[in-house]
Amino acid sequence: MKLNRLCYACDLINDAGLIEEYETYHQKIWPEIEKSILEAGIADMEIYRCGNRLFMITETSADFDPEVKKQMDLDNPKVQEWENLMWNYQQAIPFAHEGEKWIPMKRIFKL
Repeated sequence: MKLNRLCYACDLINDAGLIEEYETYHQKIWPEIEKSILEAGIADMEIYRCGNRLFMITETSADFDPEVKKQMDLDNPKVQEWENLMWNYQQAIPFAHEGEKWIPMKRIFKL
């Protein structure tokens, strides 16, 4: 099965204690969150951190639609609870629009 790779960026609040808590939550995400990710067509997901900048790589099915995932998340109370909790640690990157969190990244090079 052909997978598509999508990459996103987000920032954390630049506080060592909060960053440590954020990483702890991601050592074992809630089962409902994992289920929602997989049900949306995301086959794999990794998050990397450099300072307070996060970089997320997703491998998605060919028919994955970010807008459908967004609506699924809005309709899922447990996902909303998780997202609200994560906003205690995250902040929008400087050029994000109001309400944007994970910003799609543009690939500029591939070997």
